[in-house]
Amino acid sequence: MERSRLIFGLAFTILLTIVTTPSHCKYHSKTVPVDRLKEKVTQLHFYLFDILSGTKPSAVEIARPNVTTDKSATPFGSLYAFDDHLREGPETNSSIVGNAKGLYLSASQDPANFTIVMYADFGFTTGKFKGSSFGVFSRNPVAESPEREVAVVGGRGKFRLARGFARVKTHYFNATNGDAILEYKATIIHY
Repeated sequence: MERSRLIFGLAFTILLTIVTTPSHCKYHSKTVPVDRLKEKVTQLHFYLFDILSGTKPSAVEIARPNVTTDKSATPFGSLYAFDDHLREGPETNSSIVGNAKGLYLSASQDPANFTIVMYADFGFTTGKFKGSSFGVFSRNPVAESPEREVAVVGGRGKFRLARGFARVKTHYFNATNGDAILEYKATIIHY
């Protein structure tokens, strides 16, 4: 009994010492009221070139399911890594304004309802947003409608704390080789 009181007393003393000892470190936090931050809305318009064919594709398949009867260029369960050019216009000679880098997964069992789930970082290399990017993590039902909407879930640089959406419209698609040119009209809310 005396021994258990001694252990309890020692444990209580150590706990009390830890709880009441002031902590000194060089890190600290500061809470900034949200009402002091001014929200901005930025509209962006550009074209993404997703090229799977040729000797230097911008998107490559990195995984494919073992069992599939789908003979399309992007069968269900296929995972792609991409580093696609963002251009001012749909022409191959239009100015490059940035790159979209990330992954997309072919996520529809029905080839006629081609859908991808994508994670992408849209980074800008020229102009007023040079060095900034916004992130998309969303379902993109490519075959569902001519114009789809994907979610903007974050950003960096001038797009810190970004949220919003991007309307995506297929400008060109080759079902044989998977090459596509996509028009993006993004609405980004940021601080």
